[in-house]
Amino acid sequence: MAKLFEPLKIKSITLKNRLVVSPMCQYSSEDGFSDDWHLVNLGSRAVGGAGLIFTEAAAVSPEGRITPWDLGIWKDEHIAGLKRITTFIEKQDAIAGIQLAHAGRKASHTQPWNGGKLIEPNEEHGWERVAPSELSYKNGTTLPLALNKKGLEKVIDDFRTATQRALIAGFKVIEIHAAHGYLLHQFLSPLANQRNDEYGGSFENRIRLTLEVTEAIKEVWPKDYPLFVRISASDWADGGWNLEDSVELAKVLKTMDVDLFDCSSGGLVEYQQIEVKPLYQLHFAEGVKAKAEIMSGAVGLITTSAEAESILENNQADLIFMAREFLRDPYFSLRAAHELKHEVKWPLQYERGKFR
Repeated sequence: MAKLFEPLKIKSITLKNRLVVSPMCQYSSEDGFSDDWHLVNLGSRAVGGAGLIFTEAAAVSPEGRITPWDLGIWKDEHIAGLKRITTFIEKQDAIAGIQLAHAGRKASHTQPWNGGKLIEPNEEHGWERVAPSELSYKNGTTLPLALNKKGLEKVIDDFRTATQRALIAGFKVIEIHAAHGYLLHQFLSPLANQRNDEYGGSFENRIRLTLEVTEAIKEVWPKDYPLFVRISASDWADGGWNLEDSVELAKVLKTMDVDLFDCSSGGLVEYQQIEVKPLYQLHFAEGVKAKAEIMSGAVGLITTSAEAESILENNQADLIFMAREFLRDPYFSLRAAHELKHEVKWPLQYERGKFR
């Protein structure tokens, strides 16, 4: 059997294969609500054979959105639309996961196709951003507000209540978004976190909010359901967060019953220096898996079945997270099975179109 199509049991949940649809923002919500676009976008990847399908980053609060058009899970009214999606995904023999997120200082922007520009608080659709310190992502823009103790408590509670809604909505996997320069990543990295209280300075202080969010989620998330954390394993900038820090964080979170580290990178500072090439982030997943002895997910310009199979055969990661390739080909999983000569179950409606 091809490694890519070996089932993987994590706690009480079994994934039918190792292919994961990575969270991909669609910027197509109104007031955080999912609609037909989200159902079709995620549902088509489930029909296409992926084992685990993540929503895009779902904001745990209105101020935690990247844009005014982000998916949300900050109020009970969001549950029904999300439940429609998870029900469809499960009917395709796949697992529905949700990524919980807070954008921090990278909040309040326009969509990428409209320039991705900061919307200032006094502009239409804009709001006040929050962060660990009064440091902007882009020079020349309004500074975010440094979170005080009350603000930090709200962030933690927002993740907790979002988790409760996710459970009601039918999700079986949660991923905490601590990557790509968003709020939890901002606290982790000394390039964005210049606090002098218990949330800043030392490594132990900078990881504190991520640990507290994890603990709050665990209070309401079933013990037998998987819990992932997505990190940026490197800031790709001098003096920033790095692979060694990531390994140490993974060791701590492993003791808190986190199951898997989804290893991405970058996004914290404009001056990052990344050499983007196929598999350019693979060494992060490999390093975390080997040194922290925790399951890892590989992501970043993985585009072929041969690449994905090789990663698993070489024990460099446990799951393959793919984004752009699933945009190009929602049925990548079925194609990969054909290329690796592995027989999989096609939807009955598609049987006549099977690869021969």
